[in-house]
Amino acid sequence: MDTEVREKIHLEILKRTGAYHANDHILLPSGQHTSEYIEKTLVTTEPSFTEGLGAVIAKHFAQWPVDVVLSTGPGALILSHCVARAHPSRPIVVYGAKGQAGGKRRVTLPVEYQRLLHQGTKALLVEDLVSSGTTLNLLIDLVEQLGAQVVGVGCLWRRTSVDLNGKPTFSLVSRDFPTYDPEACPLCRKGVPLNEEFVRRRHHRRPSSVQEPKAQ
Repeated sequence: MDTEVREKIHLEILKRTGAYHANDHILLPSGQHTSEYIEKTLVTTEPSFTEGLGAVIAKHFAQWPVDVVLSTGPGALILSHCVARAHPSRPIVVYGAKGQAGGKRRVTLPVEYQRLLHQGTKALLVEDLVSSGTTLNLLIDLVEQLGAQVVGVGCLWRRTSVDLNGKPTFSLVSRDFPTYDPEACPLCRKGVPLNEEFVRRRHHRRPSSVQEPKAQ
């Protein structure tokens, strides 16, 4: 199966989960406009789809022995479990945490996991969506500082312009979609209505809570 056909199949799967939106005029949280959008939180909501996509990533890296599958973020962690289950090496799964320190992004690993990454350990990094590559590059640096080897990076979607420290990278979809400043947006010039749904959803998202019933 060639790359173009494979990507069309995977895009259709992401559409069925509600994660991928296309042929629209969308306001991004950055204030820019685009015609395509990925709703990150919905990417791994369908277990059967996620298992199948994880198996495709695992098959690509099956020729490499892997001791540890490592990810950050809840969506990537779900995907990494699926990759690890399908990989013939039967690797363990660990995860890091993203945060900020001194105004800069950082990635950390619990001490318990750091002990599992040492000289000779072969790690496969897994991510759901790769936009800038900043988090993954930080994770690569951290793994190598601990003495382990990054054998590759697997992800569902990667912008084609992103470089991950030269590591072997496999993505089910490698795709850049253009973004525009509002004053230069061709969709605005055509009078296409602006969809602000995703910005409103992000701003108004609140965690659900459950209250104990009052005593009768």
